[in-house]
Amino acid sequence: MKQYFHFGEVVAGYDVRVLNEREARAAAGLLFVCAFMSFLYAYRTMDFRYTSIFIIFFLVDFFIRVLVNPKYAPSLIVGRFFVSHQKPEYVGAAQKRFAWSIGLILAIVMFRWVVLLEVMTPLKIYVCLACLILLFSEAAFGICIGCSIYNLFNRTKASHCPGGVCEIRVKEPIQTINWVQAIIAVVALGVAGTALYNNWIQT
Repeated sequence: MKQYFHFGEVVAGYDVRVLNEREARAAAGLLFVCAFMSFLYAYRTMDFRYTSIFIIFFLVDFFIRVLVNPKYAPSLIVGRFFVSHQKPEYVGAAQKRFAWSIGLILAIVMFRWVVLLEVMTPLKIYVCLACLILLFSEAAFGICIGCSIYNLFNRTKASHCPGGVCEIRVKEPIQTINWVQAIIAVVALGVAGTALYNNWIQT
């Protein structure tokens, strides 16, 4: 049974169990797209059918991730398929389990409010936004917010973090942003944000 019920893989050269960050990010991206589309549809139409379907899938997926074995979670299997030709990026499994446990808790809350009780409360919108932020930050930037929170509650700090953020290091020149780049980014985001807001108001 241990070959099926365990969390993380034993890989030579690593002192802790690890997971492949590339498939985790791919899965987060897939879930984000599905979540965003279903939640946006529900927001515009007040029809929560597709949202309910997604929440059930999300709950089952994270239940398998946290309490069974990540390698059998549907989204991670699909993510593995798409990144199977890329070199694995191994990250510590402990902080991932903590982060995904947060996702599981949010899924349980959403399942109760949306699927079982159909409660009309602004709180479920905030929970949805929290899920979207967590998924997007991991998929787009490789930032595992739950992994960062992990260090606040555990004496044993996380190791082998995505992008090596657990190790203290000085930024290389290619990683820094100068004032010209900062101005360009702020202006571009401001123009894009204003255009989207005006279009949203008109519709």
